[in-house]
Amino acid sequence: MRLHVTEAESAILAALWSRGPLSFASLIEEVKAANAWGDATIKTLLHRLMQKGAVRSQKEDGRQRYHAVIDRQAYVEGEVQDLLDRLFDGKPDRLVALLADRLDL
Repeated sequence: MRLHVTEAESAILAALWSRGPLSFASLIEEVKAANAWGDATIKTLLHRLMQKGAVRSQKEDGRQRYHAVIDRQAYVEGEVQDLLDRLFDGKPDRLVALLADRLDL
């Protein structure tokens, strides 16, 4: 079963995927570099991801660090499958045809 992750929540995961396990302060800094969100918003998104089981915290060297539990590749594949199901009747060849037409291949 795939977890539903919102676009905003995916920004938290992106920071963890790109920078590895992060302290809360480092996570805030990383997410704010790409989004104009306040600390409370980031904390709320992080809490939601932890409730979903997509992120976990672990004490390392006396500090809490946050880890993405979801693998990026699996997440991307799930998002693409959702797109295929929603817009292309689950048929990858229809997406490929659209992309080929748009790219003039």
